Amino acid sequence: MEFFSLNGTKVSRIGLGTWAIGGGEWGAVSEADAVATCLSIFDHGMNLIDTAPIYGHGRSEEIIGRAMREHGRREDFYIATKAGLEWNARGVFANSDPARLRQEFEDSLRRLGTEYVDLYQIHWPDTTLPMERAAEVMRELLDAGRIRAVGVSNFSVKQMEAFAQITPIDANQPPYNIFEREIDAEILPYCRRKGIAVLTYSSMCRSLLAGRLKADTAIPEGDIRRVDPKFQQPRFGQYLRAVAELDAFAQKEYGKRVLHLAVRWVLDRPGISAALWGAKRPAQLDAVEEILGWQLDADAMEEIDGIVAACVRDPIGPEYLTPGVRSS
Repeated sequence: MEFFSLNGTKVSRIGLGTWAIGGGEWGAVSEADAVATCLSIFDHGMNLIDTAPIYGHGRSEEIIGRAMREHGRREDFYIATKAGLEWNARGVFANSDPARLRQEFEDSLRRLGTEYVDLYQIHWPDTTLPMERAAEVMRELLDAGRIRAVGVSNFSVKQMEAFAQITPIDANQPPYNIFEREIDAEILPYCRRKGIAVLTYSSMCRSLLAGRLKADTAIPEGDIRRVDPKFQQPRFGQYLRAVAELDAFAQKEYGKRVLHLAVRWVLDRPGISAALWGAKRPAQLDAVEEILGWQLDADAMEEIDGIVAACVRDPIGPEYLTPGVRSS
């Protein structure tokens, strides 16, 4: 496994993303499978697990807590969780009200069964409040030793600059993959200048880059991909053509598949610290070893760019994931 250092702690460059094991938006997952998936990270040299209260409305954190108890050594895990999303009957909204953030933190500790969080992140910026308000809460928790590092997710450069007036930002978690590269323009250069670790989510673009989907693949009811514009025709066909060509390139040049290429691509981008890998069953992590021990050079990166540009004529980002703006 490859590692990077975050505030002096050794963290695996591939981490388990646990949105899917919370159930709900990604289909049902048995608790036994979910716990086993969390424990299987050690079979692959990983220690990073990323979660959030909204994943399964607390279920993901509870599963991780059970996995840590079964394992018996909390210190073997590097746990990153988040705060700042509210869900109710009307939908999902960014909410960084300080009192709510403090309560969210206590609730996360209870579900995880831990006394501290390794990396605590604001999940989405709440535009109804100054960014400094959320940063003040994070600073309190950091100074009290209840969190080991401060992170943000889905923040713009301007929002990070305001946040950093109150507390240093140790990590940023944006979406990033072969098809979604918006952070290349400003966010990634800013993080590199400031020494901010970048942990990317959607490394396989909601399974598009896993190489298993076909034009007639049925997306189940309740699966969040049913409202993802990338999965709607004719755009879906464009992305599938790109995946097929990327897979052929990976096989010819490296003896790998598109899934391996996609995650390796993220890890080889300058400034990227780690890539999150979503899984619902232990077997879905078996390919991790195929990511390690090789790299993509500049010529390969250029070839990948050409494939994407030629196939995807109507690209779109992950904007559909943006939560609503609450009434302040």
